[in-house]
Amino acid sequence: MHSYRVGSSSEAFDSIPAGADELDQFVSMHRRKIEPWLSAVFQAEHLNLLLGSGFTTAVAFSAGVDATGMGTAASASPHAKAIMDHATISAKKMGRGEANIEDQLRSAIAVLDGLDIIDATAAKAVRADINKAIEIFLYSLLATERGIAQSDSVPASAMLQSFLLSFASRAASRERLHIFTTNYDRLIERGCDDAGLRIIDRFVGSLQPWFRNTRIELDYHYNPPGIRGEPRFMEGVVRFTKLHGSLDWRFEASMRRIYRAETPFGAADDHPSLPDSPVDTVMIYPNPAKDVETTQYPYAELFRDFASATCRPNSVVVTYGYGFGDDHINRVLLDMLSVPSAHLVIIAFDLDDRVKNFLGQTRPAQVSFLAGRHFGSLQRLVDDYLPKPALDYITGRMSELLKNRAYAEAPTDNGGTQ
Repeated sequence: MHSYRVGSSSEAFDSIPAGADELDQFVSMHRRKIEPWLSAVFQAEHLNLLLGSGFTTAVAFSAGVDATGMGTAASASPHAKAIMDHATISAKKMGRGEANIEDQLRSAIAVLDGLDIIDATAAKAVRADINKAIEIFLYSLLATERGIAQSDSVPASAMLQSFLLSFASRAASRERLHIFTTNYDRLIERGCDDAGLRIIDRFVGSLQPWFRNTRIELDYHYNPPGIRGEPRFMEGVVRFTKLHGSLDWRFEASMRRIYRAETPFGAADDHPSLPDSPVDTVMIYPNPAKDVETTQYPYAELFRDFASATCRPNSVVVTYGYGFGDDHINRVLLDMLSVPSAHLVIIAFDLDDRVKNFLGQTRPAQVSFLAGRHFGSLQRLVDDYLPKPALDYITGRMSELLKNRAYAEAPTDNGGTQ
């Protein structure tokens, strides 16, 4: 099933034309409805992009490599069955069905916290299971990064850059694009580097960037040569928040602070920056089911950024690859939509039950969506439906000139020109 709803246009299709000519006509017809709407939406006063695991999967598929799976890991501790039972129950409460690695780790860490108090021997066994599970997950993330880096796929890299630039190309009068992600890999950072986008996040420092609690109100400006006045915004700057942490985040126990390690993109499994005990040092956060868990450091700071960036007038959130299986994120999105001028755009391969349940809690006028393998394809979006990925002043100026010349060259009644 393929469908979209943008503005007053709503269409659904059981299939997409297979022939080249028919497909071109199909794309041309619907691009005239989708692209102008997205262009207007992307120039909202506050634009936010929320990327889930489906984003990494799409880029990896384009590069011809396998993406990291979210399946559970094998456990050997005496509490393994109880941990999995709890993980399954919590996953069902959040509408995800089967438990994933985040559910398993969250439940295991909860058990570990209790065993550290009452049974040190049992805690050791659970800690070993957690370390093994995070280690496998960590190496899987690095393998995905390594596969993308080694694939030497120019089309995949160009697609990634074009996708990000379509959102980051903002008028100077508009606030910076803010990218949020639940992913632990560094694919977005790599795409920004390749596209020449500068990232503003909560980390400050060159040799060892530290996570800062203070709100980030800084930006990049420049003084135009020979022009006096206020500094101008630099182009190509985005704000960035990783809601669930990152594989290169570490915890410095002596200072009780988080820093970003120098772990290369797609680093080898034996790279010296990787920890011996991931459960103690790698800042990878399982997906919380309870609000109280989101108050733990640095969750409060990360989700404060998410709420303050989205829950305000004239705000837009575009989601891609996000499955709406995280209650705490869904709650913020619903709070955002309580503001009449806010808008949500969902781009997904399928409108499954979780997405439909979320849509059932919203007002249709505030939500647009593009769904199905055709409209949800990252390459198709970049090629045909997303706005042009640049602030192209030359093209804009050319359009104005052609428009003016149309009046100047309009034929007179006697066949001449005015």
